[in-house]
Amino acid sequence: MNLHTLREEWLGNVRGDVLSGLVVALALIPEALAFAVIAGVDPQVALYAAFCIAVVSSIAGGRPAMISAATGAVALLITGLVKDHGVQYLFAAALLAGGLQIVAGLLRLGALMRFVSRSVITGFVNALAILIFMAQLQEFHNAHWSVYALVAGGLAIIYLFPRITRAVPSPLVCIVVLTVLAVWLHLPARTVGDMGMFPDSLPHFALPMVPWTMDTLRIIFPYSLAIAVVGLLESLMTAAIVDDFTDTDSDKNRECRGQGFANIFSGLLGGMPGCAMIGQSVINVKSGGRGRLSTFVAGVFLLILVVFLGPWVRQIPMAALVAVMIMVCISTFSWKSLANLRTHPRSSSVVMLATVVVVVATGNLAIGVGVGVLLSALFFASKVHRMFAVETSTLDEGRARRYAVRGEVFFATSQALVAEFDFKEPVERVILDLEGAHFWDITAVDALDRVVHKFRRHGVAVEVLGLNRASATMVEKFGTHDKGGAAPAAGH
Repeated sequence: MNLHTLREEWLGNVRGDVLSGLVVALALIPEALAFAVIAGVDPQVALYAAFCIAVVSSIAGGRPAMISAATGAVALLITGLVKDHGVQYLFAAALLAGGLQIVAGLLRLGALMRFVSRSVITGFVNALAILIFMAQLQEFHNAHWSVYALVAGGLAIIYLFPRITRAVPSPLVCIVVLTVLAVWLHLPARTVGDMGMFPDSLPHFALPMVPWTMDTLRIIFPYSLAIAVVGLLESLMTAAIVDDFTDTDSDKNRECRGQGFANIFSGLLGGMPGCAMIGQSVINVKSGGRGRLSTFVAGVFLLILVVFLGPWVRQIPMAALVAVMIMVCISTFSWKSLANLRTHPRSSSVVMLATVVVVVATGNLAIGVGVGVLLSALFFASKVHRMFAVETSTLDEGRARRYAVRGEVFFATSQALVAEFDFKEPVERVILDLEGAHFWDITAVDALDRVVHKFRRHGVAVEVLGLNRASATMVEKFGTHDKGGAAPAAGH
């Protein structure tokens, strides 16, 4: 990375990054406390993780302005480990998960994002917006009328204040104004302090107090693998979304490594593992954050707020943060995708809706995205299958037949290839013209072998022509019908 890029990523938007970082820090606190409850750990474990992961990923990550911290998806994965073996095993699992993510980055697995279709990403975004909104509804359960008034007032500030000035992020104004009103009027609204206790000291480095044996590895490895996979999936998907929001690109493989380093440092500082957070990332971008400084400031401010300014931060009404998160839901949801249901191909709409339904129903982002990717692959294979065809004609007054194969031959079309031939036809010779075909995998090569061998068993001579260079190389390497290989067609 050259000096100009480094300066641009850290100092290109100082004022906007600092202000947006403060907004994100305030929004991270109740989220971290809630995730601590889900994971069954002390609040400081989640708060230390939010600080550490944000700071380290801001330095080592590949997506400027993306916020990473303790997350609900990871919290759900570790409840069993904490309950059965204790928090020290959680710290050890964070170290191993981080190591696995670094390996994934070194193996350049971030490039796998190119196989995630736009429909899956849209479904992921919409599902996240729905889940974030649903999570806010608990604040309205048996709530005093003042809570509704504060949320409505907060939304009014968020959307109307930018018409006056954009010098200060409107979510920050919302939090400050509603806090002052709630304290001044002594409103009976739940506050951040009601979510849990804040730590009263800075984190310190320490190795997890676990026996460093194979038994420990057997305990933590399944959890670490799940944390690594889910964490990378969420982080890479969020990075793609922030790419779209900011119209910039990011280094997905560096992001894999950055998340790994962040989780390792979190485990060494007494924090839980985590990953990128789409909600806070959207808050950051919408509040003007664009550089690495915004993520760094969010982590540092969070630690300062909870350790040194805890008595004041505890007075922030949850209604203020609910208003901010509702803004995130509205901004995150792809409203255009609803109109696109009428115009986009039916397969794309099915993939998007399936991703939304599975994520919302299970609360598991990995399962939903996995279903979306699988459906995308099946629809793609079906589309390619429809483009496959075999044309036939007779030669030499009916003594020979020519089959011209057109399209892609792979596992989805191999059976169709075999089914196109009449092996009992009384001909002396068969010509397989493969100039318009491409063989992609060993299943396709096996299908070609079966066709040739079947004809030969019926006493029919077979001539294979027109294989392009890549297909001929694969047939020569894996085929059995002609170990000498088929000569590539001229000009291929």
